[in-house]
Amino acid sequence: MASANRPWDYEVFLSFRGEDTRHNFTDHIYVTMDSLGIRTFRDDEELSRGEEIAPSLFTAIEKSRCALVILSERYAHSKWCLEELAKIMERRAEMGLIVYPVFYHVDPSDVRHQRDSYGEALAKHERRGFVERTQRWRAALTEVADLSGWHQQNG
Repeated sequence: MASANRPWDYEVFLSFRGEDTRHNFTDHIYVTMDSLGIRTFRDDEELSRGEEIAPSLFTAIEKSRCALVILSERYAHSKWCLEELAKIMERRAEMGLIVYPVFYHVDPSDVRHQRDSYGEALAKHERRGFVERTQRWRAALTEVADLSGWHQQNG
């Protein structure tokens, strides 16, 4: 729980693809953490195509002790999820943010090597002109997939 002597407002920042996990897996995690008194940031907004991430999301990452990154089938299809992930991994390198990946119905190796839906999504982002960003996103995906985490295959 956050307190006056801690530099963070949230114990956990949840990064997830809303359409994949918001109303099931992520909700269960959020409700459980909340019931345990763990202050958790979960973005309740669905961004429309063309909208940019609110600066408040980046601020929430900066004010979080750790990040739980729920990597699902369509996570990489969202440039906003990838921007969040890049910021999370940047904070990990610069400030020691604790990052714990959850591979939700995806193989960690496919995330690490950007195969299957991850490879398709990144190729699509590159075709749309996000070449420099995509390089940063690829590096963040490789890095997060190299971390110790949890592989959720069923449920």
